[in-house]
Amino acid sequence: MNFLGLRRPWRLAAEASTLLIAAVVAFPLYWMVLSAFKPADEVQSAHPRPWTLHPSLEAFRRVFEQHDFGRYFLNSLVVAVVAVVASGLIAFLAATAVARFRFRFRFRTTLLVMFLIAQMVPIEALTIPLFFMMRDFGQLNTLGALLLPHIAFSLPFAIWMLRGIVKAVPEAIEEAAYIDGASRARFLWQILFPLVTPGLAATSVFSLIATWNDFLFAKSFIISDTSQSTLPMALLVFFKPEENDWAGSWPGPPS
Repeated sequence: MNFLGLRRPWRLAAEASTLLIAAVVAFPLYWMVLSAFKPADEVQSAHPRPWTLHPSLEAFRRVFEQHDFGRYFLNSLVVAVVAVVASGLIAFLAATAVARFRFRFRFRTTLLVMFLIAQMVPIEALTIPLFFMMRDFGQLNTLGALLLPHIAFSLPFAIWMLRGIVKAVPEAIEEAAYIDGASRARFLWQILFPLVTPGLAATSVFSLIATWNDFLFAKSFIISDTSQSTLPMALLVFFKPEENDWAGSWPGPPS
């Protein structure tokens, strides 16, 4: 009992520290949401307060009244969904090949190291070469210019993560499926794919966040055709040289 009594203060301290850290991390998100509901004069006030007594939907009205806002939202949604689905399927097949197939001369290890090296290259260093590549392919000012880089940059992390998940599936399941007459394709899609779906969903979240919030590629590849802009680029209309619409620059979570 004395031992439990000594542990309780430490446990309370750990829980209190966890709550404090969580509050600090969540405060910027709270302030962003609060700013969306504050009147414009309170948002730009010299004495900001972490609450409002006069909530308003004026900022949301300004956002949704912007020209082609629905098109920008749809562009972001199309790019995010296609990039996540395509990178997930390709990563699943590649991870299965790396985890299940046999390679000669330790090529598997070399391939995995190449995936990590690809993740280490700064995206900013590749923007100019990618721009010229998309120009030569005739993809500038199209959503294809955003899809291809996002799929390519999502693959190394997804393959590396899914490799461990695929490898954790017992080979006895694969052998039993073959004994029962299942083909390799049937085992792949009807047995292995459902087993790795939780891991695939986890890796897809990272790809979705990176694609949805992308501004660098959108700004670099969508130059003149504003109808192909995504939401991060569309939010630039709320930022002006002399006055910024901070409340309207956050349109709320996607529905």
